[in-house]
Amino acid sequence: MAKTRVLILKTGTTYADIRARFGDFEDWFIRGLAPELELTVMDVPHGEEPGDPSEWDGIVVTGSPAMVSDREDWSENAAAWLAKAVDAGVPVLGVCYGHQLLAHALGGVVGYHPKGRETGTRIVKSLPEAGQDSLFNSMPRRFRAQLTHKQSVLRLPPDAVLLGQSDSEPHQAFRVGECAWGVQFHPEFSDAIMRAYLEVQAPELDREGLDVQTLLNEVAPAPEASSLLQRFSELVLKRQA
Repeated sequence: MAKTRVLILKTGTTYADIRARFGDFEDWFIRGLAPELELTVMDVPHGEEPGDPSEWDGIVVTGSPAMVSDREDWSENAAAWLAKAVDAGVPVLGVCYGHQLLAHALGGVVGYHPKGRETGTRIVKSLPEAGQDSLFNSMPRRFRAQLTHKQSVLRLPPDAVLLGQSDSEPHQAFRVGECAWGVQFHPEFSDAIMRAYLEVQAPELDREGLDVQTLLNEVAPAPEASSLLQRFSELVLKRQA
């Protein structure tokens, strides 16, 4: 039987200290996605090209230290490619930068969050529309999630369905069409990775007036958010069955 091929579209790399301890972005997704999937990583900032979107059974787009609003060539090319993937009906899950890139690709607006950085373990609230969504329909009404971002989706793409929000971020999760999702939170982060981010970013956070120790004290596991990677895996596998 043919393997179910899922592309991890890598859009950046993490801090060197974190990479040395935990691996890089793609490693965290590989750990969270189903082992039955045949996973391929393409590093688009370094020129790797993912080919025709229809060659893949599913696509996951990672986070990045880059900013979507900078509109770097590689990022704009990836956005155009994602729009083709959505048109082709390939299941897509964009995370953090990937969430923002997907929104930008489909006509939304991305920029710096007017309230500043959102980081740490936060509560995401599922909206009523999530109950009818094939990826979010069994998520709890409220769940913990790991977050670290300065930019946000300021305006959703036309016809997008809003699925989740937090107190400081109105667009935590959305769907476009039948099978393209963006999530601002990080289902691939463990609580240890979240804590490491806060520690590495502590000088920046201090300058921004955030209480680093309180943020560290609030870090907690987020199993419901992490379960989205398995849910997405199952959805892709079911489509190929």
